Amino acid sequence: MVVLNKIYTKTGDAGETALGNGARVAKHSMRVTAYGTVDETNATVGLARLHASGNLDTQLAAIQNDLFDLGADLCRPDMEKDKDAEYAPLRITDTQVSRLETEIDAMNDALEPLRSFILPGGSALAAHLHMCRTVSRRAERLSVELATMESVNQAAVKYLNRLSDWFFVASRIANNDGKDDVFWVPGANR
Repeated sequence: MVVLNKIYTKTGDAGETALGNGARVAKHSMRVTAYGTVDETNATVGLARLHASGNLDTQLAAIQNDLFDLGADLCRPDMEKDKDAEYAPLRITDTQVSRLETEIDAMNDALEPLRSFILPGGSALAAHLHMCRTVSRRAERLSVELATMESVNQAAVKYLNRLSDWFFVASRIANNDGKDDVFWVPGANR
């Protein structure tokens, strides 16, 4: 259980922060940038949920919880030392990735196939889900870059890749099952 009785610690005043294994790194390190962008994704999901209801809101709540798992995963380097850790570090699993795929497929079944690219927008919920999509794509790019330098759980990278797809399909659901999507018209303003 986490107990946060004091919010500021002053331990980061010199530009460093602690990772999940206790190591101190610069706040601008690639690992901190990656999991910080996952946190940013979670905040955008919170904004989207202001406009969501029913099953979509329930699924977004599960995603927010997964994003905390993902942040915990990314802030804990040295995956090869997991078996030696005092407690099992939290890692994203293929089961979480599969859940997203199942949800994407179920949502996509209600939609007509796209014949054009769509512009971010439509309903308020769809617009927020598009913002979630773009921020999660950035988190994915940063996690992939981190994986070129350090050990990263590949299920975490897959989760981020599926997540942006989830947000895209959910944005279409939020636009009256795609009927209110805003379509791109190439060269319309030439």
